[in-house]
Amino acid sequence: MNTKKLSQLIFKENTRVYAVLDGASVPGLQMKLYEMRPEHICLYRGELAPDIAEVAPYLVKLAAGSEFANWLLNESWGKHWGIFVHTRYPLQEMRKHFRSFLTVHDEAGNPMLFRYYDPRALRTFLPTCNGGELTNFFGKVTNYILEDENPQILLNYSLQNGELKVNKESVE
Repeated sequence: MNTKKLSQLIFKENTRVYAVLDGASVPGLQMKLYEMRPEHICLYRGELAPDIAEVAPYLVKLAAGSEFANWLLNESWGKHWGIFVHTRYPLQEMRKHFRSFLTVHDEAGNPMLFRYYDPRALRTFLPTCNGGELTNFFGKVTNYILEDENPQILLNYSLQNGELKVNKESVE
């Protein structure tokens, strides 16, 4: 995988770039956030027990060429650590948007956690959505960027005229 090309693809738009990262998949994520200090926030609310904070999802604002962005792009691709998004909106508004999808309900009405920030889940989920669901899920998001099953491929999802579009690009 070519990290420089990956960075160019993720940061090619003139927009804010965020990562939604899965603490359960990223070894030592809290320590990296503490050490490198990117602007970030946990998607879970309130004071968390240390074991929950360790596995919680985090929204992180990325800056091209920053220490954290470089570390993330070098280490994460192909390991289903999270997803990338493009938006015009600030961190707090995006947190509200992403929090709204953390819990879904099964057919019996039982609540379940929805780990949409796992690229394996998102690339399965998005193609099953109808137009209204896509409009809701995209909301303030312009693009969802994630790894394909083949980590040499980047998937760039967008919503165009109410329809899901996916652009596949090589990161080699």
